[in-house]
Amino acid sequence: MVTTNENISIGIAGKFKAYYELLKFRLSFLVAFSGAFGYSLAVERIDWGRLILISLAGLLITGAANIVNQIKEIELDKLMKRTAGRPLPTGRLSAREAGIYCLILLVISSYILFFEFNFKSGVIGVLSFILYGFVYTPLKRVGPISVFVGAIPGAFPPMIGWVAATNHFGLEPGILFAIQFFWQFPHFWAIAWVADEDYQKAGFKMLPNNGHKDLRTAITIMIYTIFLVPCGFVPYMLGMTGVNSAMIAVLCGVLFLSQTFYLMMKPTDKSALMMMFGSFIYLPIVQIAFLMDKV
Repeated sequence: MVTTNENISIGIAGKFKAYYELLKFRLSFLVAFSGAFGYSLAVERIDWGRLILISLAGLLITGAANIVNQIKEIELDKLMKRTAGRPLPTGRLSAREAGIYCLILLVISSYILFFEFNFKSGVIGVLSFILYGFVYTPLKRVGPISVFVGAIPGAFPPMIGWVAATNHFGLEPGILFAIQFFWQFPHFWAIAWVADEDYQKAGFKMLPNNGHKDLRTAITIMIYTIFLVPCGFVPYMLGMTGVNSAMIAVLCGVLFLSQTFYLMMKPTDKSALMMMFGSFIYLPIVQIAFLMDKV
């Protein structure tokens, strides 16, 4: 009898762990942070209760989009080393269980955005869910156009945060969108470069220039990264932030750009891995600098 109870408890714990993994918490948390950043930058004084709400909405709607991605790619995930241990390929959760979980997360996050904030932020949130789950996901096997499409919902979070706070579109949320949009090209392509062998097993075609890991691809990555340098100065020009954060953002953009030059000189997996880590550092540093120096 004791053994049976232990097995049941282990089964329940395993289910909770599987649901947590399905959420892709670290990725979803980063998205939630970007949404909270956009909200915090827009308001004069932070309402901590509403900040928690917008963060929760970002976390849950991103989790829902991630689940759609995993449901649609169950068989493909089985082929790749980095994804074979996920809950759906291993059978720890069924597609039906994942679908119900996805629907619950989508409903809760949509309610928060539409009814606790405003219609505009809700529309952008649902649009990001659709674009990521149902457009970006199938395009990954078509070509690098998927990165362009995926960069759109990926750049929405700070815009959603700003619009949730102000109920207003304009240049301010536009530049927040632009910074995160251009950042995603070197970020995703660095990941695709490092994971290329695994991606090929699933037929994912993420890298530009016919998927070659060479100088041409490194140059393409560099071209998109250039835009981050002037974009970092625009919030100051719009009166959103002070000159100190503008200098930090431009400096970070230049340092990030220098990593693409290194990749051009040495187009290797090691160089791409360094750039990938650089991309993870760039965005939070710039966003935190903007917050600390907001006008």
